[in-house]
Amino acid sequence: MTAAADCTSMTEVRAGVDAIDRELVALLRRRFDFMLAAARIKPDRTAVRDEPRKAEVIANAVREAAAAGLPDGLAATLWEALVEASIAYELKTFDARD
Repeated sequence: MTAAADCTSMTEVRAGVDAIDRELVALLRRRFDFMLAAARIKPDRTAVRDEPRKAEVIANAVREAAAAGLPDGLAATLWEALVEASIAYELKTFDARD
């Protein structure tokens, strides 16, 4: 993959974006594997939604995104959706136990 700073064509830019998207999907799969573990470990369904932990995860992402120079609001929006999807996945997995 050509580094972004070295791209000279939209073909190179698109190839880079597509490669990164594949990496992001692989990382999401790994993240959701931890949701499977959480659903296996938590003692009861009410432990799945943890609002203080949700706030902490989003705050961590916002801080990291700011340090990386990403657009304001991006991490908060993405992680809100990601955490809610993770909770829904964990609840579904929890309910399928036993």
